[in-house]
Amino acid sequence: MKILGIQVLRGPNIWSINRKKLIQMRLDLEELEQSPTNVIDGFRERIEKLIPSLYTHRCSKGAPGGFLSRVDEGTWMGHVIEHIALEIQTLAGMDTGFGRTRQTKTEGIYNVVFSYTEEKAGLYAAEAAVRIADALINNLEYDLEADIQRMRELRELERLGPSTGSIVDEAISRDIPWIRLNKSSLVQLGYGKNQVRFRATMTERTNSIAVDIACNKDETKRLLQDAAIPVAKGVTISEIEDLPDAIRKVGYPLVFKPLDGNHGKGASINVKTDEAAYAAFEYAKNYSRKIIIEKFITGYDFRILVIDHKMVAAALRVPAHVTGNGSSTIQQLIDKENEDPRRGYGHENVLTEIIVDRDTLDLLEKKQYTLDTIAPNGETVYLKSTANLSTGGTSIDVTDLVHPQNVFISERISRIIGLDICGIDIMAENLTQPLPENGGVVLEVNAAPGFRMHLAPSEGLPRNVAAPVIDMLYPLGKSARIPIIAVTGTNGKTTTTRLIAHIVKSNGTRVGFTTSDGIYVQNTLLMKGDTTGPVSTEFILRDPTVEFAVLETARGGILRAGLGFNRCDIGVVTNIQEDHLGISDIDTLDDLSRVKAVVIGAVKRSGWAVLNADNKYCIKIAANADCNVAFFSMDEKNPVIVEHSKKGGISAVYENGYITIKKGDWKIRVEKVTHIPLTFGGSVDFMIQNVLAATLSTFLWGYKIEDIKMSLETFIPSAAQTPGRMNTFKFKEFKILVDFAHNPDGFNGIKTYLKTIEATEHIGVISGTGDRRDGDIIETARIAAQMFDKIIICQEKYLRGREQQELIDLLIQGINEVKPGMEVIINNNGDDCLKYLIATAKSGSFITILSDTIDNAIGKVSEYLDKEFGV
Repeated sequence: MKILGIQVLRGPNIWSINRKKLIQMRLDLEELEQSPTNVIDGFRERIEKLIPSLYTHRCSKGAPGGFLSRVDEGTWMGHVIEHIALEIQTLAGMDTGFGRTRQTKTEGIYNVVFSYTEEKAGLYAAEAAVRIADALINNLEYDLEADIQRMRELRELERLGPSTGSIVDEAISRDIPWIRLNKSSLVQLGYGKNQVRFRATMTERTNSIAVDIACNKDETKRLLQDAAIPVAKGVTISEIEDLPDAIRKVGYPLVFKPLDGNHGKGASINVKTDEAAYAAFEYAKNYSRKIIIEKFITGYDFRILVIDHKMVAAALRVPAHVTGNGSSTIQQLIDKENEDPRRGYGHENVLTEIIVDRDTLDLLEKKQYTLDTIAPNGETVYLKSTANLSTGGTSIDVTDLVHPQNVFISERISRIIGLDICGIDIMAENLTQPLPENGGVVLEVNAAPGFRMHLAPSEGLPRNVAAPVIDMLYPLGKSARIPIIAVTGTNGKTTTTRLIAHIVKSNGTRVGFTTSDGIYVQNTLLMKGDTTGPVSTEFILRDPTVEFAVLETARGGILRAGLGFNRCDIGVVTNIQEDHLGISDIDTLDDLSRVKAVVIGAVKRSGWAVLNADNKYCIKIAANADCNVAFFSMDEKNPVIVEHSKKGGISAVYENGYITIKKGDWKIRVEKVTHIPLTFGGSVDFMIQNVLAATLSTFLWGYKIEDIKMSLETFIPSAAQTPGRMNTFKFKEFKILVDFAHNPDGFNGIKTYLKTIEATEHIGVISGTGDRRDGDIIETARIAAQMFDKIIICQEKYLRGREQQELIDLLIQGINEVKPGMEVIINNNGDDCLKYLIATAKSGSFITILSDTIDNAIGKVSEYLDKEFGV
C-alpha cells in the first residue's frame, strides 16, 4: 500500500455538508487490490486481538460486530484503514465516528475519508492506520499503545483547554460561528463587524487594569481590605533579609506564594519553622521576584465563580490525596488512584492524573513520609499543597449552599476589582455562613479562572458556566453573523462577485469580497492573487470592519479544504461547463456539479439558491436544494422559468431587452441592458447572465429595484472594476482586448462578442493550461481558429506538469483541424510578444489576448497606452 496524499477538510465539503472536520487520504492498494480481507490468512483474528474495541463498529450491518462481519465476508483494505483510523482516535480520547471509503475511477486507488477532532492527531491516525494494517497483513508485532499515547500528546498540544472549549461548545449550540486565531486559546466568535474575541476565560470586555490588579496579589488584597472584605493577614517581601521581620509580623503557621504565580505554582502552605520558611521563600522565588507571606488559615478551599457580576457557581476544592489502607505504599495508592477511569492524561477526563513532583515530596517529608511509606488505614495523605484540578485535585459543587451574604460579597468583589469573569478563592470552614461570622477570608482573585471544576465536578451538579459568558458577549438581539453571498460556477464567478459587491457597496454597506484577482475590503485591494479558497474567506470573516461578505468560491478550494464558512445566506451557481475535468477525480460534469453543489448545501434553510435555468446541471442542483430556490435565464419562456413562475417562484430573466425580475406572474423591469455598461450594449450574452445572477441575488437580499438599477448603471467594465474581464484598450490605430477566458465555453463567449466588432484584422494570443485534458486544450484552439485571422501562441507559463512543446503541439493540432495552413506565430516570451503585437498592428486591427497568456498583460498594455498618449 502507498499513501498518495492526505488533505484536511475544515468546512462543508463534497463528502458532507454538516461534518466539517474530515481527513481525506488517497490510498493506492497496489497488489492488495486483489486481496480482500477474507483471503488474508488470520487477518480477522489478528485485528480483533490487537483492537478488540472494533467490535462496537456497526458498519453497514447496523449492529455491533458489523464491521468484523464485513472483514469475514471480505472487504478491501481502504475500508479497514478507515475503521482503524476512527477507532485509534477513540482510544486516544477523541471519540469520532464518521467515515467513507470510495474507489476512484483508477483501479486500486481509493479515497479514505474519516472524521477527526484534533487535526494533527487525525493526520497521525491516517498514517498510523496504514502502518497498523500493514503489520496485521504481514503478521508483525505492533506497539499500538505507543501510537495512542502519541495521539494523546498531539491532542493536548492542539486542543482548546476545557474552559475555552466549553465556551466554544456553547457558542456552537447557539449557532454562533467561531474561528481559532492562534495555536493557543485566542478565539473569535462571530464574523466581521459582529465578532467578539476571548482568550481562555478573558474576553474583549475584560478590563486590562482589572487584570493587572488581579495579577498583583498584594494590590488585590489592599483594595479588598480597604473595601471591608475579609482577607488573610500578610506582607510582601522580595529579599530574604526581610524574611525574619515578616515572620515576626505575621506569625506561624504561614503560607508562601509568588506574587505573580498561578495554578498554585511556587506555593507552600502550613509552614511552621524557620528552616521550612527559608526553603519556601527560595521555592517561591523561582516564580516571582516578590513573595507574599500570609497567615495560614485553617479551613476548606472554596472557589466562587462570578460572570458579568453575578455569581454562577461555587466549588469546594480538595487537593490531590490518597487514603491509607494499612497495607499499600503511598506510591501504590497513587497508582491505584490514577486507575480511576475519571482520571486521564491532561484534560481528557473529569480528573487529571496525579503526578509526583517536588511539592508532593515536600509534603510527605513534612510528615516524615516517603513514597514507600505505608500510611495507616483511613489516614488522608495530601499530595499537593493547592487544590488545582490540573495537579490532580478534586472538586465538589456547593453552588446551592452559598449564603446570600457570601453571594453579595463575591459579586461586590467582581466590581471592586473590575473583572467581567473572575474566580474568587476563599478559605473558610464553610460557605453556608457569612464569612465575617465563621472567620473565612478571601485569599485571591483570579482574572482567568478555570471552568473545569464547575463544568465537571467530582461530586455534585455540573454547572454550564459557559452559558452566562455567551449571554454576556451576545445579549438578546445581538447578531453574531454578517450576510454572506457565495458565488461559484465555471465561468462568470469573478464578474458576478464584483458586481454583487458593487451593489452592496453602493447601498452604504462596507463589503469584503474575494476574487480570483485578490481580496478586497470596500475599494481597497488587501491581498493580490487567486484568493477563492477557504483561507481567503476566513481573511474576510476575521476582518472587524466588514459588514457584508461576497465570496467567490472556486472548485479547487472546495476540493482541497472545503468551504471557509459553515453557512451562507445566498449561494449562486453561474453555470457548470467543461473545465478542470480530469483533476482530483472530477472527470465528468456530474462530478463537477457535486463540487459546486457544496455551496448550495451550505445555504441556510431560509436562504436562497440562485441558479442558472439555462444550464441542466444547475437545474439538477436545484432539485436537491434544502433552501429556497430562484432561477435566472436568458429566456423567460424557458420551461423551468415557466413552471417556477406558476408556483409563485422568483426569477430574473432577459426579456425584450430588459433585465427583469419575475415574481409569479408579475414582472418588475430593472433596467434596459443597453444602459448597463457591463453588457457592452447588450452584445455579450455571458455578461448579461452575470448581471441577471447579481441582480437576482441582491433583490432577494432585500435591496430596492431603484438602488440595484443605479448600481448596474455605475459598474463600468474596466481594468479597475473588472480586471481581466473584457478589458478594451483603444490605441490610435487599433484596439486590444484582454480577457481571462481559459476554457471552451469562455472562448465561445468571446467569439460571439467578436462577431459584433468590425476590424481589418482579428489577431489572437492564446496558450494552453497544462492541467486541462488534451481535448479541452485542442477545443480552445479550434474555437480560436474560428475567430482569428492570425494567432500567436505564447506558452510562457501554466505548464503545470507538462512540457512547453507538448502544449504548443496540442494548440497547433486544434488550429489545423479548422484552418490548415493558418498563420501561427510562436513567441513564448510575454514581453517580446506584446512588443511585437504593438509594433506590427495594422490600422483598424483588433487584438485579443486570452487566458492571461502574458504575465500582467493589463498593466503592460496600460503602460504602452500611456506612452502613446504621452501620459
